[in-house]
Amino acid sequence: MRFMMIVKASEDSEAGVLPSKELLAAMGKYNEELAKAGVLLAADGLQASSKGARVSFSGAKRTVTDGPFAETKELIAGFWIIQAKSLDEAVEWAGRVPFEEGEVEVRQVQEVSDFPADILPPEDAAREQALRDALG
Repeated sequence: MRFMMIVKASEDSEAGVLPSKELLAAMGKYNEELAKAGVLLAADGLQASSKGARVSFSGAKRTVTDGPFAETKELIAGFWIIQAKSLDEAVEWAGRVPFEEGEVEVRQVQEVSDFPADILPPEDAAREQALRDALG
């Protein structure tokens, strides 16, 4: 099972304040620990929402709203994608993040196999899985 560990934004991350040298070093060690355990699939931080945009959908209409976005507590500042045997294991890894403050949300990634055949026919599921496999 794959899980996304989502780092919630803060006033500092939205203001573009970079982490301290000490936190970056601790995060590097944490990422190395994830990699050595064979669970790390991806990890990155995100720029402040002031450097982003949202695309909203209403039928055929698309509306683009430039950042920044007001609700900091609903924004994402970074993420890890890990491979874990269970939600409990993913939560255990999230608990090791070297933060003194903040929040990490853990969510399971939707897999092709999670969709029943009446919603995702086998030929479509195979094509989707082949695409995911090609992406690594």
